[in-house]
Amino acid sequence: MKKIVCFGGGAVVPERVMEPLKKSGKFIVSGITSMVDNGGSTGQLREDFKILPPGDIRRHFIVLSDAPQWKKKLWKFRFGREEFPGGHKGHSFANVFIGGLEYVTGDYDKVLKIIHEFLEVKDHAALPATIEKVQVCATLEDGVKIIGENEIDVPQTHDPNKRIVDLYLSSNAKIYPETKKRIEGADILTFGPGDLFSSIIPCLLPDGVKDAIKNSRAVKILICSTMQKLGETNNFSVLDITREIEKYIGCSLDFIIYSTGLISKEKMDIYKNENPSLIAPISIDSNLQKDKFIGENLLLDDSTMEHDPQKVFKTLERLVSL
Repeated sequence: MKKIVCFGGGAVVPERVMEPLKKSGKFIVSGITSMVDNGGSTGQLREDFKILPPGDIRRHFIVLSDAPQWKKKLWKFRFGREEFPGGHKGHSFANVFIGGLEYVTGDYDKVLKIIHEFLEVKDHAALPATIEKVQVCATLEDGVKIIGENEIDVPQTHDPNKRIVDLYLSSNAKIYPETKKRIEGADILTFGPGDLFSSIIPCLLPDGVKDAIKNSRAVKILICSTMQKLGETNNFSVLDITREIEKYIGCSLDFIIYSTGLISKEKMDIYKNENPSLIAPISIDSNLQKDKFIGENLLLDDSTMEHDPQKVFKTLERLVSL
C-alpha cells in the first residue's frame, strides 16, 4: 500500500480526494489540516474555550473512519439554535467532542489518540500541521495586513480585489511531530483542491513543514481548483496557482492536475449564484509543459464545477503508477 499525505482543510480535500483513496484499499491516507480556522461554530468554541479549531480536522476523521454508522451519524449531528455565517445552525457533535476533550485533558496528543480509536481510523491518520494556537495573516499588494482565516475566506473589512502577496502565521509555530514523520515517509503528497490562501497554503506555514516536504522523496502533486475565488485567486491561472504552491513548499511539484471541463453559460450562472464567492473558471495557460501539467475533464457532471472524486482518484492512481 502506498502512503499518501493530503494537504487541505474544508470539505473539498476530504470528500473529493481522501475518501476515494481510502475506500480503494490501496493507500494509507493521512490528511493534514492547518488549524487556523476561526469562523462559525469552530470560531466561537475557539474563542470561548481557548482551544484549537476542531472544524476542519473533524472532516478528515470522518472520511477515514471505519466506525459503525451510529458513530458516523453522531459525529455529524448538529444541535443548538445559534446561527453562523454560511447557513450553519448550532454546533456539530464533532466540534464539541474534540474541543471538549482538549479543554478537559489539556493534551492534544491524547485528544488525537482518543478520536482515532473512537472512529476506528486504524492505519490512516487525521493530523494537524501544528498544535500551537496561531492565526493566519496576509499582506495585500497595497500593503494592507489582514488577520484571521475567516477574513481571508470571506472578505468583510478589506478590498477583495487586492491580491495577496504574502501569507504567514501570527507567531512561530512548529510542525506537529507525527505530521513531520508522515510527510517524510510518504510515497505521494497532494495539495488541494480548495481555497488557496485559507485552506491549502496555511497547512504549509508552520516551521518544519517546508523542510519535511523538501526532504521527502514523495511524488508531489497539485490538484488545481476549478474556480477563481473572490479575495484569493481573482484572475488566477493554473500556472499562478502552481507558482504559489511551489513558493511555499520551496521546491518543484512533479505533477499539476487541472480540469479542462466547462459547463454551459446558463448552468454557470446558476452555479455562481449558488456560490457567490466563486467568480470565474481558473484560466488554463497556453503551452503548459505536458509531462508536468495534466489536463482532463474532472467535473462531477455538466451542471457543476465540482470535482468528481472517482475521476480525481483514477488520475492520481495512473500518475503514481507511472
